Amino acid sequence: MRMLGWWGLLAALMTGPVTAETSVSGAEMIETGSQAGLQAWIEAFRDRALTEGISAATFDAVMREVTFDPKIIEKDRNQNEFTKTIWDYLDTAVSQDRVTLGIRALEANRPLLERIEAEYGVEKEIVVAVWGLESAYGTFRGDLPVIGSLATLAYDGRRRAFFEGELIAALRILESGDVSAAELSGSWAGASGHTQFMPSSWAQFAVDFDGDGKRNIWGSDPADALASTAAYLKHWGWTTGQRWGLEVTLPDGFDYDQTTEAVRKPVAEWRALGVRPALGGDLPDHGTASVLLPGGARGAAFLIFGNFQVIEKYNTADAYVIGIGHLADRIGGGAPLTADWPREYRALTLAERRELQERLGEAGFDPGGVDGRIGPKTIAAVKSFQTAQGLVPDGYPSLDILTRLR
Repeated sequence: MRMLGWWGLLAALMTGPVTAETSVSGAEMIETGSQAGLQAWIEAFRDRALTEGISAATFDAVMREVTFDPKIIEKDRNQNEFTKTIWDYLDTAVSQDRVTLGIRALEANRPLLERIEAEYGVEKEIVVAVWGLESAYGTFRGDLPVIGSLATLAYDGRRRAFFEGELIAALRILESGDVSAAELSGSWAGASGHTQFMPSSWAQFAVDFDGDGKRNIWGSDPADALASTAAYLKHWGWTTGQRWGLEVTLPDGFDYDQTTEAVRKPVAEWRALGVRPALGGDLPDHGTASVLLPGGARGAAFLIFGNFQVIEKYNTADAYVIGIGHLADRIGGGAPLTADWPREYRALTLAERRELQERLGEAGFDPGGVDGRIGPKTIAAVKSFQTAQGLVPDGYPSLDILTRLR
């Protein structure tokens, strides 16, 4: 996707204020939240698009069909990786049906996937897992007009500069002739194709793997889309043969301050500290690694390697990365996770996440801002609060922590 895969892009978009200001130089504040407001924004945006090289004929023909869709704005505010617990997310992302369909998809496309793996060095199971999470193996690639979605999001203003850039990139796709406006449909966020590329990612990373002269990630043949995904991951440093991570067990008395991506140690040091594979055997040595507790001390623990960070380029949400990695493992014949999750916990609402950050700051534990996104600084603040309270400092932002802060 920029590739941020489109989910990765969404994770990045969770920060930042909603604003009604237009980025078009000299333009006045425009009406928001209506078709009239969108049309005013389009008129103000036209000069920039033409300056960027989009023809007036293309712009006028495509943009006259755009309509404001408030459901897109609502979905932008409620993304699964942030509104669900990780166990609820993984129940869907790595369901038995998705695993079974993934195995079938791999077998049905094995010659293609093996050629892609040989060309780019990205394991076929990973490519299939991305395909599975992004479009259910091509069965649902999105049915919303990409131009309309991007125009609505740019007009909304929460990330206007970003979505204006994506809209320009989408208009360039149409001018390239690789796809028609009618075929350029996708998600509410403007991502499209089998593996949900944002337009700027298509421009930078899409490849013509089937040799037909077009970088067609939208049609029934998934070759270009799957190869483009592998090209993207290779660009960001995918290491062939390295695992993304694996489930591990931690010894009694483990120092939970070590459970963060910011702490990286050689595998030998984790072994010496008593970290062991949950399924037995020895830890694979793929260089430095980190321990991650996405569900807190009572959930599954993972030892993650450099390829974890590569998948993060597609989507920065831990739930998504673990979903991709674990789905790939299951498609390759791996076992389900062994640990239980604290299923009595529920995910905090956006208002509660913001309140958590506010109260952490008021109590002297800096969460790095109040935006409702639980990132590394908020997790570190939760850990510091837990330590001060004599609790296990796993950094998990539960309702219990918020209640104690209250």
